[in-house]
Amino acid sequence: MLKMAIITGFLSKTKDRFHEYNQPLDLDGKFKLMTEMEGFDGVEIVYPYEVNNAAETKALLKKHKLKVAAVNVNVKAEPEFRNGGLTSLDKKIRNKAVRFIKGAKDFAEAVGADKVTCCPLGDGYEFAFQHDYAVAWKHLAETFGAAGSYKTKIPLFIEYKPSETRGRCFLDTAAKTLCLLNDIGIKEMGVTLDFGHSTYGNENPAEALVLLAESDYRYYIHINDNDGKWDWDYFCGTKHFLEYVEFLYYLKKYKYKDYLTSDTSPTRWDIKEVFEANSRMSNRI
Repeated sequence: MLKMAIITGFLSKTKDRFHEYNQPLDLDGKFKLMTEMEGFDGVEIVYPYEVNNAAETKALLKKHKLKVAAVNVNVKAEPEFRNGGLTSLDKKIRNKAVRFIKGAKDFAEAVGADKVTCCPLGDGYEFAFQHDYAVAWKHLAETFGAAGSYKTKIPLFIEYKPSETRGRCFLDTAAKTLCLLNDIGIKEMGVTLDFGHSTYGNENPAEALVLLAESDYRYYIHINDNDGKWDWDYFCGTKHFLEYVEFLYYLKKYKYKDYLTSDTSPTRWDIKEVFEANSRMSNRI
């Protein structure tokens, strides 16, 4: 059996520009719902908005017999991060973003998690001449380097995405993210590969996986699917079944032992059925 986890924010109320979906649940309620699903024992929890009390979180993990696949640190929601936290021209704002990631590492250590993952969705641009790309890259290397060098026993994984919240994110491909890690030069870092981000970013997820697996860095996996045009976070195999088969083939070839974490949004569909479909699909291929 594959190790399966869920980003717990999707177990509660979510919303888009037009509608809200599902009922709000506290952390205890989300964890309880997870125990009712077949095939899952891991959670990816979002710091500092979903979780920030380590003792309470650890007690709930023990109560529901769950493990932490990763602590996901949000560096986009603060008002001053709307134009980019890690690449802001204001050093105070960049420092705050670094503090968020370091805080996530402290939290991960306290609850027994083995990694922190960060998707810098606020760091990017929309128009020509909006940014000095060399300066932005320098700031990415400095800020992620400062965060990555802190408590290296809890490695920092960087998740790339083509767009959202920005028209184009600075870190939009596996190759570019590896280039950044090479510039930083900290081996205790890695890349989070989201199947859907790779797909709508015009990558072949299996090829991106091989690129990461052949590098000097660790990798961590988010699973979902979309139509290749937008990050819809459908359940696995709905649009790219054969590509998902190939993706799992290479995960097995490279003996991936970490969690496959569902970054999947149930919206109009039954929460339990959506995530159990991910588990069945992944384990039966």
